[in-house]
Amino acid sequence: MFAQRLVPGDEIRVIAPSRSMAIIKKEQREISIGRLEGMGFKVTFGKNVSEHDEFFSTSIEERIEDLHDAFRDPNVKAILTVIGGYNSNQLLKYIDFDLIKQNPKIICGYSDITALSLAIYQKTGLVTYSGPHFSTMGMKYGTEYTVQSFLSAMTNDAPYEVNPSSYWSDDPWYLDQEKRNFIEQDSYLVLQEGEASGKLIGGNLCTMNLLQGTEYMPSLKDAILFVEDDEESHSLTFDRDLQSLLHLPDAEYIKGILIGRFQTSSNVTEEALRKIIYSKRELKDIPIIANVNFGHVSPIATIPVGAMATITAKGTQTEIIIEQTE
Repeated sequence: MFAQRLVPGDEIRVIAPSRSMAIIKKEQREISIGRLEGMGFKVTFGKNVSEHDEFFSTSIEERIEDLHDAFRDPNVKAILTVIGGYNSNQLLKYIDFDLIKQNPKIICGYSDITALSLAIYQKTGLVTYSGPHFSTMGMKYGTEYTVQSFLSAMTNDAPYEVNPSSYWSDDPWYLDQEKRNFIEQDSYLVLQEGEASGKLIGGNLCTMNLLQGTEYMPSLKDAILFVEDDEESHSLTFDRDLQSLLHLPDAEYIKGILIGRFQTSSNVTEEALRKIIYSKRELKDIPIIANVNFGHVSPIATIPVGAMATITAKGTQTEIIIEQTE
């Protein structure tokens, strides 16, 4: 089930189901609002979006209130999360999934928001989006690819491609917007060749694994699995987290895998990735593409959880086409 696409004048509600907006600098907030308004949207905020405790989050009740209010409000057409964090999975047993199913809307975020995105998709069938946070839109430079992919996913139902961006960066841009280093990129990394079609399921790998064994975990049967992790991950943790996912009963039916580009400080090198993938006999004979533009580097593509996709990998050539119809 796809939510209604956005049109100019639509209201986007910003909520904080993980960390609070209190950690986002004023300048960054202003840039984010200006960028979204420049796309033609109206930006509003959840009642509790700036509340925070010692963990720079807030109570389950306050976060649930903002989530439910956003889905309940007929003026709200899309929901953007402020930022990720560590605790959005605290909310899952308190969510009114019937309310969401009866009021389907776009909801977009990544990282810790993966728990929310996958749970909503699993419990309601609503396609959710792994894509920029509200805070992501506060990046002063290098946002063209991110914005274009966001608009492709949110404003029309035509298929779109996740092509390699011409550059990437993992600068701590939120600390210094003027000190940026962009690295040229001309292709993704093909780890295994092939072609496959399937349903996009995934997000942040370590967050995704929090759902194993729960009612909130979608099936991996006939999936195009897409996974990424941040600088807290490294080769050994990525290896075991991926292996854990591959132990799920439906994992043997995975059709293909997309791996988001790692931050440099994670030290997950091309050589390490190849060794990890080649060690997993479960993955032989399926296409696997790495260094894809999603996750904790910038820019990032918007990827709909639950949508169909076709991926092709041959030599250094890749094609990732996402369908947006049911």
